[in-house]
Amino acid sequence: MNEITKKRPEFRNINLFNDVRTYRMPPAAILSILHRASGAIMFLLLPFVIWVFDQSLRSPQTYARVTSIFHEGLWIFPGVLVRLGVLVLLWAFLHHLCAGLRHVWMDIDHHRVTKQFGRSSALASFAISLGLTVIFGAKVFGLW
Repeated sequence: MNEITKKRPEFRNINLFNDVRTYRMPPAAILSILHRASGAIMFLLLPFVIWVFDQSLRSPQTYARVTSIFHEGLWIFPGVLVRLGVLVLLWAFLHHLCAGLRHVWMDIDHHRVTKQFGRSSALASFAISLGLTVIFGAKVFGLW
């Protein structure tokens, strides 16, 4: 046998109890998991969004009631928790949008897809979605 043969890489399964704590997922894997989570959040909160949209368009009185929810709260939730819920929904939408556009870009320009491109585009998607969430969150909390 040839002495210069290259040793094949070893792939092993991740042990649930020992390796999970030390295993580092690449940014693209984290982005993919959060892309699914943000889609689930938007799906679960869709009835609430439709109800708020319906109430805000019915009449000036119901619009005033919807806007007062952000300050006074809704049932047992104080206004700050309602705004935090809106912020989570904003993050979910913006993250899902940025990650989805990244996937479309990779589908269109599949010749350039490399490990480095996946890492840099995942980090860019994180930065853009979090930056937009901070901007819109400042508007939701009345800071801007």
